[in-house]
Amino acid sequence: MIKLIDILRESNNLSQTKIVDDSGNPLNEDDIEEYDVENEQDIKEFTEFMKAYQQELNEADCDCMLEAKYQGRTVPLGKPMRGDSKKFKVYVKNPKTGKVVKVNFGAKGMNIKKNNPKRRAAFRARHNCANPGPRTKARYWSCRKW
Repeated sequence: MIKLIDILRESNNLSQTKIVDDSGNPLNEDDIEEYDVENEQDIKEFTEFMKAYQQELNEADCDCMLEAKYQGRTVPLGKPMRGDSKKFKVYVKNPKTGKVVKVNFGAKGMNIKKNNPKRRAAFRARHNCANPGPRTKARYWSCRKW
C-alpha cells in the first residue's frame, strides 16, 4: 500500500511544502486526506485524480484562460508547439495589453543536446535562465525548454 503522505515525507518535500486549505489557512497532518493505492484500478484512479488536481493548481496559479482567439483562430495558451517561422511557438496573453501574442523561439535547424550537463549549464548561464523574464519573451520559453 502506497500513501502519498509517506512518499512526501520520505522525499523530504513535506517539510518544505506549506499545505493550506482553500481559504489559505494552514492544515495539520491529521487534516490531510490520504489516498491508498493498492491495485491497478487504484493507480488509474489516482493518476486521474492527480491530473485533475494539477489542472486545478495550474488554473489557480495564473489568471489565464486555456484557449483564446488569435487572428480569428482559437489557440491554446501557454502550450509550446512546433513553429512555422522558428522551431517552436507558443501563444500567451500579454498582461499589459490583454491581447494574445505569438512568441516564436528556437533555431529551426539546430539540434540541442540538453542531456549533456555541460551544454545545459552553459546555455542556462548564457541566457540568464535564473531570471527568465516575462512569459511574452522568447528567452522565458527557451529557458523553460532547457
